[in-house]
Amino acid sequence: MTKIVMIGGGVCGLAGAMMLARDGHNVTVLERDNGPVPQSAAGAWDEWSREGVKQFRQPHYLQPGGWAVLKAALPDVGAALEASGGTRFDALCMMPPSIVDRAPRPGDERFVTTTARRPVLEHVLGQAAQSEPGLEMRRGVVVEGLTTQWRDGEVHVTGVRLRSGQELAADLVVDAMGRRSNLPRWLCAAGAPPMHEEAADSGFIYYSRFFRSSDGRLPALRAPIFASFGTFGVVTLPGDSGTWSVTVPISRGDQALKGLRHVRGWSSVVAACPLQAHWLEGEPITRVLAMGGVIDRYRRMVVDGRPVATGIVPLADAWACTNPSLGRGMSFGLRHAEMLRDVVRKHVDQPYEFAQRWDAVTEEQLTPWYRETVDENRDGLRQLEAARNGTNGQHADASPSALRAALLTAMPHDPDLFRMFLDSRCCITPLNEALASSAVVERVLEVAQGRGRVPLPGPSREQVLGLLN
Repeated sequence: MTKIVMIGGGVCGLAGAMMLARDGHNVTVLERDNGPVPQSAAGAWDEWSREGVKQFRQPHYLQPGGWAVLKAALPDVGAALEASGGTRFDALCMMPPSIVDRAPRPGDERFVTTTARRPVLEHVLGQAAQSEPGLEMRRGVVVEGLTTQWRDGEVHVTGVRLRSGQELAADLVVDAMGRRSNLPRWLCAAGAPPMHEEAADSGFIYYSRFFRSSDGRLPALRAPIFASFGTFGVVTLPGDSGTWSVTVPISRGDQALKGLRHVRGWSSVVAACPLQAHWLEGEPITRVLAMGGVIDRYRRMVVDGRPVATGIVPLADAWACTNPSLGRGMSFGLRHAEMLRDVVRKHVDQPYEFAQRWDAVTEEQLTPWYRETVDENRDGLRQLEAARNGTNGQHADASPSALRAALLTAMPHDPDLFRMFLDSRCCITPLNEALASSAVVERVLEVAQGRGRVPLPGPSREQVLGLLN
């Protein structure tokens, strides 16, 4: 029986640990935050302290692609999420009225998800993990480093060293420490060469607030989940048990809009957006929650064709993380956990081959998603800055950015292009993969020709500045 140590007990660490335990492995999850999992979903939101997760009470959304993984790999957890008030949401409800052909298509069920606030989803997973055979959950345990040996000229990880001084041996260590992962430092201390890493501030700040309805119903969705208004956006996300969040993202450099951190100004700006104003018609259950300094970061443990170390792999946000505006993080992480289970099945007894295969599978299946997400976010940031500075944020006609812009113009008029767009937004098929087809590109350009993007009704920058003063 393979012994696996999972460092980190967040959503993806718990999901990955349960998948591995159900394959018959002996899994120990080490979570540095202390305190038991609350008994109820309401208690998870109201009482649970997760100091190690900066974004614990920030808006989260489980995309249909992530929900599909959860249902297939951990169906009992999916059922428990539904029973705990998870909200069923069909992304096709965002189909704009400009699309005439509204007939259903085979496969439309792929756009349906069940989503919840982060504490509620983690509560459901935590409750399930506590009773999972073959899984030991240890909370309040701090990992301070790795135990290693040299094997065939490579640093090979043999386990972890705890702050208490105890050492735990493992056949495989999984880094699920998230955005704050210490893995590069630990490996360098063990004598391994540096990992490949790319990192940059995403350039966004988010101002969010949560609400609860009096009758359990959510506000009607009258615009896309993410709506752009020049120098700011509005993101409206369903939660669970009649809760939802409203987020206003801006460019980090836009000092004039940082008054959005105050309830009065934030509420005035959202109220000035006609298609989103009714999302304020609920009981506020938080103040305005600000989040900035979000890093786009990508790591790779195979450098120049060789693993920098064996016996350890990064999972989910410890591998790569992006700014959360597209709501893809949890879905990427769940898919990564499923991939880990599959690679462990074939290669866990061959550390070098395992490291190579894990890198290859991640590069093939998830890195394109990371690149696409970063590219889209960079486009979005350029558009915010261009609107603020009164410059042109457009790109050359043949660039990927220009093709994405053409699709945004075309998809409100074509049911198949709209579904293709949703496939990307829902973490089902990367947009760049779909746009690799010359026939698809021709269709996008044909529908977009002669059309412009119709702006959503909302306040001008001057009006926003007036509302914040």
